[in-house]
Amino acid sequence: MRLHPLSRLPDPWRRIVDWLVTIGVAVAFVLAFEAELAKPYRIPSSSMEHTLHCARPVAGCLGSTSDRVLVNRLAYALGSPQRGQIVVFNAPARASGCAAGDGGATFVKRLIGLPRETVREDDHGFIWIRSQAATTWTKLEEPYLSSATRLADTAHFGKSWWVPDGEYFMLGDNRPNSCDSRAWGAVPRSRLIGPVILTYWPPSRISYRAGGW
Repeated sequence: MRLHPLSRLPDPWRRIVDWLVTIGVAVAFVLAFEAELAKPYRIPSSSMEHTLHCARPVAGCLGSTSDRVLVNRLAYALGSPQRGQIVVFNAPARASGCAAGDGGATFVKRLIGLPRETVREDDHGFIWIRSQAATTWTKLEEPYLSSATRLADTAHFGKSWWVPDGEYFMLGDNRPNSCDSRAWGAVPRSRLIGPVILTYWPPSRISYRAGGW
């Protein structure tokens, strides 16, 4: 009969080693899960209010604690980005025009425009989409925006933007206070990290986001 490698240790030490091995395996699993599948992020700014909260006293933030979210890092390896997803990505270098250091920083915005589409914001803050082959515009339904938020975004009324092939147009839900693709252009797919699948902190804000898988 083959003896267990720890069988020669005194019982108290054997129990300690067993616990250490168990904890080590659990930690390794969590780290592997984070690295390959889901990674946590903290919401640092008000650009996605009221959907995702950042913490006061930062201007425009509504939360006492910043929301923490989990991102599905495998989603875009297995499928295509979808309109309406809340996406974490590495901002292009042009984003430095909004604030020093924003170029290359990790941003979270909502995916609005797909490759080879034209995105337009009308004079009431509504977003319209036209695909490359279409002759008519389709109004985007955005139940997550209040009418006050839409109407406050006067700086972009009447403007339109072309989304290049292989890139995606990102907007913050807090339209009048979001520096996004309207300022620095679309985001290449290679810079997308993944869609938000869960708000896990604080406890009062726990919520699942459909469409992130």
